[in-house]
Amino acid sequence: MGREDSGVCRENHEVRNEKGGITPHAGALISEETLQQQKGCITVTLEEFREKAQDKEWAPGWDEIEAAFKAVYGEQQPEHFGTVITSRAMFGGPEYLDGYSAYQSEKGYSHVVTFGMSELYADEESLGGDFSKWGYEMTVKLKNTAPNECVWAMNMMGNLARYTFQSKRWFEPDQYVGSASEPQSLNLSKPESRITALLIVNDTEIPTRQTIYGELAFLQLVGITTKEFLAVRADKSLVPVLLRALRTDYPELETDMDRTRDYL
Repeated sequence: MGREDSGVCRENHEVRNEKGGITPHAGALISEETLQQQKGCITVTLEEFREKAQDKEWAPGWDEIEAAFKAVYGEQQPEHFGTVITSRAMFGGPEYLDGYSAYQSEKGYSHVVTFGMSELYADEESLGGDFSKWGYEMTVKLKNTAPNECVWAMNMMGNLARYTFQSKRWFEPDQYVGSASEPQSLNLSKPESRITALLIVNDTEIPTRQTIYGELAFLQLVGITTKEFLAVRADKSLVPVLLRALRTDYPELETDMDRTRDYL
């Protein structure tokens, strides 16, 4: 199930997207011998795909995510955190993601990415679509945080993934996630933190790419305060204003759970 299957409204609970409307996405198996992305130069023949798919370890979507991060982090081996196989949705469990990788940036933060919002494995029926499953993976940059201290954020991302898979509503840049009535720290083990909501942007370092399954974007979750959340909730035009202000101190829009200043 992905964007091409859902045709749902792009407005989420406490997640506002002023575009609204129902947006179906066509994405079906192309039966010709050669499959070609109309928006890019990625090509593969069915014969080539089927030959590679004989290798049960081949995961072209997974490889795309790692290639995108390799362009920034070179040969760095990230710490990978896999979800328990028996807890995954295909076996009746609550986990819709296969795992997360955390890269250590020289800029002073851990850069976490999900695996599972896009098509990871060999799936012939997904070839030639507009989007790779939901069309994105989520990322977050946690300032002054080691990879093994990012598990709370991975759990948060897992909850957002579960929401998308179950409601058939996906995320896009300039949306926000939060509660106006009962704000609480994103990290429940750090209840004193003033970072209680999220703003969604395109990842500042990892660009959107074309894959054999369609578009793959990287949506970065940016932690914001309750005051900032209420401001952009009341006036969507303040989103770019907030982002410009944040980048004066957080150039890659990294999330600082110790931040006390409001930027709106």
